[in-house]
Amino acid sequence: MLLASATHVTIRKRVTVFFLFVSVIMIGLGCRLMYLQFYRSGWLTENAIDQRIRDIPVEAKRGVIYDRNGKELAVSLSTESVYAIPAEIRNADDTAAKLAAILALDKDKLSAKLKKRQAFTWIKRKVDDNIAREIKKLNLPGIGLTQEGRRYYPHDNLAAHILGFTGIDSQGLDGVEMTFDNYLRGRPGSIVVEYDARGREIPYANHRFAAPTEGNNIYLTIDLVIQQIIERELEKVMKETQAKAATIIVMQPKTGEILALANRPDYNPNKFAEYPSKLWRNVAVSNAYEPGSTFKILTTTAVLGEKVVKLDERFFDPGGIEVQGRTIHCWKHGGHGSQSFQEVVENSCNTGFVTAGLRLGRDPFYRYLEAFGLGKTTAIDLPGEAKGIMIDQNKATPINIATMSMGQSIAVTPIQLISAVSAVANDGQRNRPQIVREVRGINGELIRGFQPDTLNQVIDKSTAQQVKSVLESVVANGTGRNAYIDGYRIAGKTGTAQKVGAGGYVPGKYVASFTGFAPADDPQVAMLVVIDEPVGLYYGGQIAAPVFGAVMKDILQYLKVTPIITQNEKGSIILEHVTVPSLINLLVPDAVKELKKLNLNARIEETGERIADQIPKPGSRLPQGSNVLLYTLTPRYESGEVTLPDFTGRSQKEISEILAELGLTINPTGDGQLATKQDPRAGSKVLPGTIVTVFFE
Repeated sequence: MLLASATHVTIRKRVTVFFLFVSVIMIGLGCRLMYLQFYRSGWLTENAIDQRIRDIPVEAKRGVIYDRNGKELAVSLSTESVYAIPAEIRNADDTAAKLAAILALDKDKLSAKLKKRQAFTWIKRKVDDNIAREIKKLNLPGIGLTQEGRRYYPHDNLAAHILGFTGIDSQGLDGVEMTFDNYLRGRPGSIVVEYDARGREIPYANHRFAAPTEGNNIYLTIDLVIQQIIERELEKVMKETQAKAATIIVMQPKTGEILALANRPDYNPNKFAEYPSKLWRNVAVSNAYEPGSTFKILTTTAVLGEKVVKLDERFFDPGGIEVQGRTIHCWKHGGHGSQSFQEVVENSCNTGFVTAGLRLGRDPFYRYLEAFGLGKTTAIDLPGEAKGIMIDQNKATPINIATMSMGQSIAVTPIQLISAVSAVANDGQRNRPQIVREVRGINGELIRGFQPDTLNQVIDKSTAQQVKSVLESVVANGTGRNAYIDGYRIAGKTGTAQKVGAGGYVPGKYVASFTGFAPADDPQVAMLVVIDEPVGLYYGGQIAAPVFGAVMKDILQYLKVTPIITQNEKGSIILEHVTVPSLINLLVPDAVKELKKLNLNARIEETGERIADQIPKPGSRLPQGSNVLLYTLTPRYESGEVTLPDFTGRSQKEISEILAELGLTINPTGDGQLATKQDPRAGSKVLPGTIVTVFFE
């Protein structure tokens, strides 16, 4: 009886434990069910859809980039891309082997990729048409092709640093392709296909097609013809000078529109990955450099704007000037002697500019730098723009102001400098440089238009007119003669700057440049030419000015800017200007004869046998029939000592030219060919206008 009772209790205990165990399991399953139903339902639904539905992306066609006249610069071509749906592939290894042989891919890596549990994967994007046809012939299960757009630049390297390039997903990676990617890219679509549990396409199922939206079209401010002109000249100058790099920017001063921009070396955006990444860099907006004498345009504008200098005010250049214990030398050995401020600009005299800059003072100088937009970006719609380098105003010393006045101790980008020069050309009004004119939809509707963006008035119109007149005389009479174009009024300024390296300026490495605009009285075009590290000749007036002249001539003719011409009595067209020869130290009859040969009139001032000075200076350009003032007694110089060089062994012609540059007059004695002695002797300090007797025996 007791044994039966114990057995019964044991059974009841076991049943209770069993029911407790089952209850726990049921509660666990219930909780799991509730968790899946309420918290993971979205995940389950998504996985079920992934097993049943395949979503194949359809790329949107990227918008076209045009120049200002509607000529194509960047287009999208249809191309095939290979994709896989792993669930439909029957033999991943065999499929991988066949595809790898055609697509030049690693078979093992491709096989592993096809075995992954994923609804969709790309095999290779944007393949050639021949490869796409071979893939189609294989008719492999789970392998398909879909159309995508491949970016194509029909002019190859042309305007590469403006256009930029796109990536494999047609996303903009550089240039306008990047800055206007949101407009160009469009919105992608998709194709939705339903499959059964075995991965077979369900017949008569609803296949949904979400059409992509094409991108908008961009119209640039660039003119394709002008772009071709500057790139042609860049190729030429790179060959002739063996330079490290070169840049040309062409801008419309009145609107701020960039008509052309190019750098060398460059790259082909169709094959950008084959070029070193450093060549992608748009140095016209990204690189800062010391501009040298081209910066003197800004100094001239500032000192005339503040009226601390007058154009006819006299300056004397003995060859250098001392500032805070340091001597700043003029580029011309021995200096320019006595000259007006206009001649200071024409001669690009460092001493004169240092004097004017120090007279202006630190705070007004920096106020003009800020007004010209230096020390900050111009906000042009191109990536990677630098803001340049400027010494902090509170830390600037007189020596800093002195060197900045002549374009040293300050670094600007090419786009900053041409923007500042364009402000002078535009009567003092500075505009933001623009690279895009408008954005239009696929049906031609205007999405966004760009109007001239006026930033500020740097100087008043009258001061701007003064500066333009001075810059015109630089080309007609001064260092910019090689930029002169027959029949057109050209204004501009040369620049030659020694490059900065570790520890100071690097010997033998220079940046030659020229910037200006035309026509000087009604500027239609402003331009900057920069040549980095030329081999051999390195002065801006020697190598950059001729490039400016060649490019500007073609641009003005292309834009149909009417040249200034006259007609003679027979009706044939002749150009107005001729070059004034050097007449200093010639006998009066000989000087008059030289002028008559050029159809110029001599107006002799004072009395004397030899020409002591002339106005305009040698090398100036004047309309035929103009008067040239000849002075025979008193040279047009003021007080200040000049050091006499040693003339021993030199010819009379050579000595006459040297003395003329120094503002001195020759008194030749004897019948010999070469000089044997002189009075005063070499090394003597004399005043400008002194007569130097040179003996020829």
